[in-house]
Amino acid sequence: MVTAYDALMARIVAEHVDAILVGDSVAMAVHGLESTVQATVEMMVLHTAAVRRGAPGPVIVADMPFGSCRQGPYVAAKAAEALMRAGATAVKVEGVRGHEDVIEHLVVGGIPVMGHLGLTPQSVNQIGGYRVQARTQTEGEKLKADARRLEELGAFALVLECVPEALAREVTEERQIPTIGIGAGAGTAGQVLVLTDLLGLDGRFRPRFARRYLEGEALVSEAVGRYAADVRGAAFPAKQETLA
Repeated sequence: MVTAYDALMARIVAEHVDAILVGDSVAMAVHGLESTVQATVEMMVLHTAAVRRGAPGPVIVADMPFGSCRQGPYVAAKAAEALMRAGATAVKVEGVRGHEDVIEHLVVGGIPVMGHLGLTPQSVNQIGGYRVQARTQTEGEKLKADARRLEELGAFALVLECVPEALAREVTEERQIPTIGIGAGAGTAGQVLVLTDLLGLDGRFRPRFARRYLEGEALVSEAVGRYAADVRGAAFPAKQETLA
């Protein structure tokens, strides 16, 4: 699984992955905002529709943005409906405690729900920043209980973000739904990466868990620099690039 936020990237990644996540990380990666908390339903709908246009075939999971699950089943259902109409196959909900009724309502209403435990970025102000979660036995047992509850409520899969590898493996072995890891080791059933991290497009952000498969920022900067130099040196456009 990999994130995508626009039609072009969705078309490219769809050739290789099993599922695409339209993550609320779009608020940071594309819009330059400080956190995922600033993503809105309208923003998520816009990018979900773009991704679906670029990738008409694959499973597309769209994040339910901050606040959409904390105002009751009706508000959550309206947000999920908008995302599904935009092209999502399913929605992803962070956490479980405090909105179990919302998750159950969505599932019963025919909307596939993917859970998300561990580091839940929408709660970054409450958990004290972007750091590994569930390090202690007590915290680990709580996470396992939350995973069990999500399965009971009907979640079809579960993202485990930034939790110890042993815990992620244990949850994977105990649950009957697939787990998707990010910063949770190799013991999960699958993996997800943010596309901009995978491509190395932001040299300022280098999370330890994200392997760079391309130094994209350097390549793009070099290409744009060459273009600018060619224009200033009257080397572009050349004759073959000039319309008759």
